[in-house]
This record gives sequence, C-alpha cells and structure tokens, in this order.
Amino acid sequence: MSFAEKIKSDPKLKKIVHRLIIPKGEAKPRLWVKLFLNRWFHTYGKGSKVRSYTRMDLLPFNKFELGHHSTIENFSTVNNGVGHVIIGYNTLIGMGNVVIGPAVIGNNVILAQNIVMSGLNHEYKDVTKPIHAQPVTTAQITIEDDCWIGANAVVTAGVTIGKHSVIAAGSVVTKDIPPYSVAVGNPAKVIKTYDHEIGEWIKVVQEKNKFSQGQII
Repeated sequence: MSFAEKIKSDPKLKKIVHRLIIPKGEAKPRLWVKLFLNRWFHTYGKGSKVRSYTRMDLLPFNKFELGHHSTIENFSTVNNGVGHVIIGYNTLIGMGNVVIGPAVIGNNVILAQNIVMSGLNHEYKDVTKPIHAQPVTTAQITIEDDCWIGANAVVTAGVTIGKHSVIAAGSVVTKDIPPYSVAVGNPAKVIKTYDHEIGEWIKVVQEKNKFSQGQII
C-alpha cells in the first residue's frame, strides 16, 4: 500500500494531513503547500501563464495540468480539491472564471469572462443536517477541443461539451452538447449544427420537445 493510499484508508490520519494542508473550514491551502509541495505534483507547460491576481486553490493529492501556451487570466479561481483539473494547450481561461474539478478542458478552447464550471455538488436530502455538513458528489466536466464558451455561462457537473461547439453568453449548460453545435439559453439548447457533407451550419428548430433540421443559414 502506497503512502497516499494509507492516508486515505485511515480517517484519523487523513484528518490530520488535511488540517496540515488546509485550515479548518477553508478551501485555500496553506502557503507552504503552494511554495514547497505543489511544484512536485503539478505540471505547467512551456509558455503557459497564470496571471498574478488569479486564485489557485490547488492541492497536491489531485492533478493540475496547464498545457503549453495556455493562460489563466486575472481574477479567476481554480480549485482541484475534489477532482483533477486538466487544461490543454493554446487554451484561454478568461478573466473572472471559476473552474472547480473534476474538469478536463481541451486544446484551443476559449473561455470568455465570468464563466462558472463546477464538477462539485452538495447533497441536501437529509433535512436534519445543514447542507454544508452533508456529503459532496462529483461528476467530471469535459470541454472538448476548439470550443468557445461565452461570458457569464454556467456549466454544471457531469456535462460534456463536444468538439468545436459554441455556448452563447449567459447560457446554463445542464446536459451534454454534441460536437459542432451552437447552444443558447437556460437550460442551453442546440440551435445550430454543422453538416459536414454540405459544409454548412444548419439551423435546428425545436418542435414539441424534439429537434428537427431547418433551413440552411
């Protein structure tokens, strides 16, 4: 059994280690973790940048990877406390974004401003306990290559956004979006798809909770 597995299997030891890494009731790790520990566990690609005013709540026991020539802009928050955060190459995490793992963001992705994506949910079913005292659940968010997500969008736990898709500003994505799609609204719905045979984007019309192809636009 590895040292990490031994810690995870022993509740008392796990609690002690957790308190050494994070103060009680907080999400931000202690300064010594950032300065001396994380560098041995996390990966920053060539030419990648994390701006000075970004909050990086990163812990050593989950992965954080930032690909070559990718940038995380100021006033963003990245947290891998409950799951890996992996960001590909040539990807832009715009100003004021919140990325809570587990999350995998592909290559050549553009995230505009003030987007929230969280692979974490709080349980609430037991009404005899406050929500903060109940367990959390996690489900990985996946943003595939070449996507563009507009400002103020929300991406919920477990969602996959397919390759080369566009999410309109202010949309709330609660279900998977197929590759080569444009989605808008709350909850987000697909309004266009790309037809590879004719090389055109096709308007999608919603009728009685079903989608059918409309005219070429």
